[in-house]
Parts: sequence; C-alpha cells; structure tokens
Amino acid sequence: MKGRSNGTRKKRIIVSLCAVGLFLGFLYAYYGSVFSSSAREFGGKSWRKIGSGVSGNDEDKDEKQDESYTQSGQENNDVILKSFPVCDDQYSELIPCLDRNLIYQMRLKLDLSVMEHYERHCPPVERRFNCLIPPPHGYKVPIKWPKSRDEVWKANIPHTHLANEKSDQNWMVVKGERIFFPGGGTHFHKGADKYIAAMANMLNFPNDNLNNGGNIRTVLDVGCGVASFGAYLLSKDIIAMSLAPNDVHQNQIQFALERGIPAYLGVLGTKRLPYPSRSFELAHCSRCRIDWLQRDGILLLELDRLLRPGGYFAYSSPEAYAQDEENLKIWKEMSTLVERMCWKIASKSGQTVIWQKPLTNDCYMKREPGTQPPMCRSDDDPDAVWGVPMEACITPYSDRVHQDKGSGLAPWPARLVTPPPRLAEFRYTNEMFEKDTEHWQHRVAKYWKLLSAKIKPETIRNVMDMKANMGSFAAALRKKDLWVMNVVPEDGPNTLKVVYDRGLIGSVHNWCEAYSTYPRTYDLLHAWTVFSDMEKKGCGFEDLLLEMDRILRPTGFVIIRDERAVTEYVKKYLGALHWEIVGVDEDDSDGDDEIVVVIQKKMWLTSSSIRNS
Repeated sequence: MKGRSNGTRKKRIIVSLCAVGLFLGFLYAYYGSVFSSSAREFGGKSWRKIGSGVSGNDEDKDEKQDESYTQSGQENNDVILKSFPVCDDQYSELIPCLDRNLIYQMRLKLDLSVMEHYERHCPPVERRFNCLIPPPHGYKVPIKWPKSRDEVWKANIPHTHLANEKSDQNWMVVKGERIFFPGGGTHFHKGADKYIAAMANMLNFPNDNLNNGGNIRTVLDVGCGVASFGAYLLSKDIIAMSLAPNDVHQNQIQFALERGIPAYLGVLGTKRLPYPSRSFELAHCSRCRIDWLQRDGILLLELDRLLRPGGYFAYSSPEAYAQDEENLKIWKEMSTLVERMCWKIASKSGQTVIWQKPLTNDCYMKREPGTQPPMCRSDDDPDAVWGVPMEACITPYSDRVHQDKGSGLAPWPARLVTPPPRLAEFRYTNEMFEKDTEHWQHRVAKYWKLLSAKIKPETIRNVMDMKANMGSFAAALRKKDLWVMNVVPEDGPNTLKVVYDRGLIGSVHNWCEAYSTYPRTYDLLHAWTVFSDMEKKGCGFEDLLLEMDRILRPTGFVIIRDERAVTEYVKKYLGALHWEIVGVDEDDSDGDDEIVVVIQKKMWLTSSSIRNS
C-alpha cells in the first residue's frame, strides 16, 4: 500500500507539472502574440504589422477599390516583423530629411530668419525609420492624368486648410470625396492659362505663346503653391520645376505631385538649390513672400546663377505695383539691386514686372570697381550644388557663352536630341551622345514590352530616373504622356547640366539619404546600377529599398537594371516590401552583363486603416 501510494503521488505530481507547463505555454502564446502586434517604440518610432494587404490594380477604378485580402501579412507575421515592420499611421507623410520633429528632438540650432529649418537635415543612422510608410486611411489609387490636373482624391491628401485659407484665390475647392483645382493663384484668380498668355503678350511672343517658338522650355516656379502655373505650362510644351518648402502652406508640393505635375520640396535659404548654373530660361514668383533684399540680395543672385543668358524673371507682387510707402521703398531698393546685377526691365504691366538677364559679360565688365554685388571668385564652381552655401556674387559667363551671346541651344523639341555645347566639358563627343540616345531608346522599348501586360497609356505619369547620366532614358519617353525627374549622383560627373540643356529637368542627390519628396509620389522608379553604386559607397541596400518604397505609389513599378548578384539580393526583400516581379530580361546582348527586373508594388493597408476606412 505504501509503495502504491508513493507511485500515485509521483504520477499526480507529473500530471500537475504537465498541466502547469501547458497553461504557461498557452499564456506565452497568447500574450506573446498580443505584445508582438502592439505598437513598438524604438528611437521615437512606432511600429506595427500589416494587418492585411489590399490588392489593387493600376487602372483608374476611382469609385471601386478591390478589397481582396492577401494572407502574407497574417499567416507569417513573425517573418514580416523581423524584416520590415510598418510605421505608425502618424508617419504616413514622413519626409525623413525635412522632418521638423527631428529638428526639435535633436535640438539643432538653426537660424529661422534665413529658413534653415526648411532645409535638409537628415537623421543619423540610429534615428532612421526602418519601417514601411503606411498609406493614409481610405487611400485610393490616384486619379490618372490628364484628369488629375484638375482633381484628386481627398483621402490621399486629407488636408483642406488651403481650400479655406485661399478660398478667394481659387487654389482648390473641396467637393465630397475629391479636391478640385480651378487653376487659380494669388495673382491669377481668373486662371493660370490667362495669366500665362498675358505674360507672353507682355514679351511680344508670337501668338501669345510663352514657349516663344521653343526657346523657352525649362522654368523654375519659386513658391509655387499647388503648382497650377506649372500645370498649365505643360500644354505650351514648357516644363516647370515647381518649388516650395514644407512650410505653413503644408502639402502644397504633395498636391502638385498627386496631380501629376513636376515638383520638388526646396527652399531659398542658405544652400544652393540642387540645379546647375544656367538651367532655366524663366524664373517665376507670384506672391512667393520672399525677402529678395536680404543678405545683400543673395536669393536674387541664386536665381541669377540658375538663369540662362537672356533668361527672364517674372515677378508678380505688391512691390511691383502698390503705391504705399513701404512697397515703394522695397521697389526702389529692388530696382537698384537688379540694375547693379545688369538685369533690365523687359516689360512691366499691372501687377507683374519681367526682368531680363544679359546675354554677355559686357555689362559686368563696365561696372565701376567695388560695385556690389561683386563678381564670383574665379575658383567658384557655379555647378557645385550639393550642400554648397549660396554666395552673394554674380556668376560671369564662360568665354564661349560670352562670344556666342547665349547658350547656343536649339529650340525645343530639337534640343532633346541635339548635342549641347556643354557636352564638351565632360569630354563627350557628339557621336557618344547620339549613341547613348539610341542605346536607351532600344532599352526603353524593351522595358515597355515587359510592362505591356500591366499598364495602359495613362497608367504611368510621374517617373524618376535615379541615375540619369545624360538623360537619354527620359529622352526615349518623349512621346509618352509623362514626365521624368532626372537624378544625378552628387559625387559623379555633374551631367545634370546636359539634362537641362536637352530641355529636361532633374536634381542632384545622394542616395545614401532620403529624397526631398512626400511618400507615394512616383509611379515608376528606374534604378540603373544604383545599387552597385550604393555598395561602393558603403550605404545599406535596405535603406535604399525602404526609401524607394516610401516614394513609390501603391501599384507603381520599379525597374532595376544591375548586376545579377545585385538583382538576386534584392529579390530576397520582395516579400517584406510587398513587391512582386512582373517581368525579367536576362538578355545580355548589350554586352554589359546586366539583368533587368521589373517589379510592382502591391496595394496594402494596415489593419487599423481598414477598420477606420
């Protein structure tokens, strides 16, 4: 009896221990899953998992959103958490290098009077957001161009304060689920089209067409608002770089890009804008609220650097017409400044004055010694722009430009395929230029064959070439209804001046950092050997992939052209990014041993987004 009693007691102890073990296991599994799905704080960031992926297509199904759910985010949450978690919804509009919260957190000592707080300040490695930027609640596939010029989904940019603030100026109007853009502006209430025609009339251009027979092609619109000026220039065969900071008029650049209008987040502050000298035929400011007289006219001198010989500055502002004492004083001082800069009034009418920059150095050489602003030093490179401080000086023309009395560019569209004079600065021959142009026409034709099953003519509007070289990729897309932001690396040959001379636009950038744009602003990214370049710089592939995902619209495309080892490495991240391959080209007939992989970003929403929408 004693032996059996001891045996029974041992069995009971074993059973109890097993029960306790099972119970503890159940608690661990339950609370572990709850904990893992809650928000996680790391370096000031909130992370969440993707609750569901909403599949979408690239067609303009405006009112109907496909709500078929993928299971990738639900069945294998641990894998997603170990790869790329999802940022909290509050970061749906994050611009990492223009994040005001980062400035406050890092206690950067910036001079607000010169707009330093609107310039780029990128987070250190330990403060980077290593998570996927979620779309806002109710996000829809954007309305397609050209319809998007005049209307966008309110859910995609849920900010309506500009509609109230600028209600008397016809910037934008909210109606139901959409925001409409009547084409108005602070100084063109009756519409940008009439304003543009009036400007052409002031300059006596044929048929009131501002492109002046193709001689005005590239325009810089400073303080662009929602970019209606640039939107209406497109029908004139003029492309504008619409520029504005992320200031009190928040989201104006986001509205521009959502509409399908070329735009860039930037400010005239202390650093040069990321464009080479002599890039624009026309600069424009319509009540852009810039103090042009500050710091010895340094901001006007930055425009002077960017304007081509004979280029124009169109200025619509009270200083140009108001008769009160303060505005008359500003006008007098501004007129004196531009006169010393050798600008002349080309036309003045109503609220607008148009100045013209000289064609040659003759006026500069006739100035009295000691005249301010001074000429720039001979060792100053006017094309060095990445992180380079502005200089309050006048950039003279080269001997060639002075002798030619201008840039020597063909009118648009002939200039797209005509070798520009500045080509020689890179020791490129005309034959090299023509061969490069032909080479990319062949490559782009093959790209479109790979994309043909997934796109229609209006599917792709905003395109970025992440390593543009001479801009031949963009040139090959000339006949398609889209535009290309040509990006040239900051540490290589500054071929961006060739890009602008071809009548295209772009910016200098370092892909080790985030680009100056809002999330979800491009339909197609073209990455030609960009990953190989990052590897040489020692920058992380993951950071670059997350940045590409941030700026790519849901259902948008990525074309990666790189070494096989690179493309195989990128493929490992496709599931984590919710990207999928839609085409591969392993034909090495180009003799460069590069593989082409075409990828599409899936539409996905977080679980909270689904609940709230």
